[in-house]
Formats: sequence, C-alpha cells, structure tokens
Amino acid sequence: MSVASAPTNDFHELLAKVPQITALFWITKIFATTFGETAGDALSMSLNLGYLLSTFIFAAVFIGAVFFQIKSKQYQPFLYWFTIIASTTVGTTLADFVDRSLGIGYVGGSTILLSLVGLSLWIWHQAEGSISPQAVNHPRAELFYWLTITFSQTLGTALGDWSADTAGLGYSGGIALFSALIALIFVLYKFTKVSHTLLFWSAFILTRPLGAVVGDFLDKPISSGGLDLSRFAASAVLLAAISLCVYWSQRTEGPLNRQISNG
Repeated sequence: MSVASAPTNDFHELLAKVPQITALFWITKIFATTFGETAGDALSMSLNLGYLLSTFIFAAVFIGAVFFQIKSKQYQPFLYWFTIIASTTVGTTLADFVDRSLGIGYVGGSTILLSLVGLSLWIWHQAEGSISPQAVNHPRAELFYWLTITFSQTLGTALGDWSADTAGLGYSGGIALFSALIALIFVLYKFTKVSHTLLFWSAFILTRPLGAVVGDFLDKPISSGGLDLSRFAASAVLLAAISLCVYWSQRTEGPLNRQISNG
C-alpha cells in the first residue's frame, strides 16, 4: 500500500524522513509490532520489572530514538525502525499498565487511546495542513508523526488484548479478525477513492493489534491457546527478521534515493 494523497515533488520526497510505503514496509511493521509485544512482556513479566518501570525504561529509549531521528538530516532505515520498535515496546507496557494496573479495562483503555489518536491527527492536520507520512520533512511534523504513532501503538495493544480476552476470540480469532480488516483496507485502497492517507493510518493502527495477538500466541501458555515459546527467543528471531527486512529495503530503495539525490 502506498500513500499518494497529497501532491509531492522530487524535492519533497528527498526531504521526507520516512520509508517508502511498500509491501515490505508493512511486513517489517508487523514484525516490529510483534517484537514489541514479546519484548515488552519479556521485560515486564519474565524479568518481573512490572508494567510501570518497564514503561519508563522503554519510554526513555523511545524519547532518545526520536531525538536522534529528528536530528538526522535524512532518512536512515535502521534508526527509523529502531524508533518504531521502541514505540511498540513502550506502547505494550503502557497499555498493559493503563488497562490492568489502573483497572480501566480494555474497552475503556481502547476508547481513551482511540480518542487520543484522533485528537493527535486532527491537531496535526490543523497545524500542518496534511497528515500524510510523506509530508514528514521537518521537526514539527516529525513530532506529530511520532506522537501519533505512540498513541496508535498503545491503542493497538489494548485492541489486541480486547479481541483475544474480552471479545473471546482467542489468539487465532484475533489474528483472523485483524488480518481480515487489513485485507479490507487493501481492497479499499485498490478499488475505491477513499483517502489513501486515511487508509494508511487505519492500516498502521491495525497492524499493532495483529502483532499483539501474534506475539501473545507465540509466548502465552499452551493452556491459554499459545505456543509457550520463550519470550527472549521469540524476540531474538523477530529482531533478526526485522533486520533482514530493513537491510533488504536499503538494497531495493537505495537506487531510487540516489537517483533523486543526483537529480
């Protein structure tokens, strides 16, 4: 799925500090969101640090990553995806803290977070005139971009837990539900005139609960419907998969970037 809602030119594309929105982008995003679930649970549960302390740790890493991302003068694939990973891990533990420790519940947490995503996008559009990811080419737009991503990653965790637990779909049912919704977005992108930017953010949000239920399916006990894999082992495999995707994206997108730079 690509995004082409706002007119752009070669100079605009050169300045954009986000990856091209291709199939490989979405594959990497799903791996990253699944990693966020397993790594977040590894720290908060396997190491018994708890949701709040784990959130502070991941938030510090995320804030540092966003700082370097904004300071960067151009798109750097590994830095960008490291920042995405950091947002998914902090989203995992933050959602768990809000939903479980504070007792708000999955429905309440999802409602609050969905409102925050909508508010962030609305303020961003009012300030910048566009919420297209390809318009992320200066610090203020980047701040809105990463703030929206943080809310969406946290929302996605709550939605994933809601589908598996509250809605009673289980992990396999949750995977089927969110896969079907993402497939629907792809159909809308291909065959309708619905805003590509709206579809992008819808898909971006939905890949997070998909990753959440996949991550839970991998590491939760067999008695609960999971595979009971080691969270650390699963995280290591997912990190390797993300790294391969990012490396491959550099090889495939590199020639285009050089062509634009030289033009």
